[in-house]
Amino acid sequence: MLTDERYEKILKLLKKQNVAKLAELVEATGASESTIRRDLSELESRKKLKRIHGGASLLKSKTDEPTMIEKKDRYTEEKAEIGRRAASLIDDGDCIFIDAGTTTEALLPFVEAKQLTVVSNGVNIITESLAAGFHTYGIGGYVKSGTRAFVGKMAAEALVQFRFDKAFLGTNGIDQSFGYSTPDPEEAHVKGLAINQTAEAYVLADASKFKETSFAKFADLQDAFLLTATDSDPFLDEIEYDTNGKVVRLS
Repeated sequence: MLTDERYEKILKLLKKQNVAKLAELVEATGASESTIRRDLSELESRKKLKRIHGGASLLKSKTDEPTMIEKKDRYTEEKAEIGRRAASLIDDGDCIFIDAGTTTEALLPFVEAKQLTVVSNGVNIITESLAAGFHTYGIGGYVKSGTRAFVGKMAAEALVQFRFDKAFLGTNGIDQSFGYSTPDPEEAHVKGLAINQTAEAYVLADASKFKETSFAKFADLQDAFLLTATDSDPFLDEIEYDTNGKVVRLS
């Protein structure tokens, strides 16, 4: 099979099922694992796909924005570990910002700090923070139905009235060149403001966000610490050593 024919088969399989394991691609093309690995590397360099552990996936649309309901049951174990690790960074008496989202929400069950003040633009975060007994502030503004996030002028004007010890943010994309990004410019604006208002900023992200780029940038990799479910993913080394990005390593 010619190289271009393999490329076509690989991309056709990915379009059909979004993610493909290395073994599936070997079977579909009849090529060796080493050949498929080279093919994936080349196609990734052409921005046709994203290599992941054990295979490849399609790149997401830059404006694709899953709803809160769609995200709720994805990567739950990974999000729980991210939440546990993030919560360990919170100290008694901290004033923190928690961004809207399901990954950021995962830190709340693990928080042991006392006398905590929580500010958020997320309806889900506000609800869970109140239930946990924390001093809770919602920034107000227009609520997006899909992500349940407060955005807009009112949200921005409220947010800049606060100062935080720590801010915990979600992201849709992490790219070595473009930095942290999200599909909606209004949400990006709120995230950027939160980073400006805090002493320490942390972006919480599962591995599906690695090497992805969304429409609206909200920070450079040097502006916030990246916190994931593991300290050992090679992508973290790329962030830290190739771009001088900031990475949290807890082990």
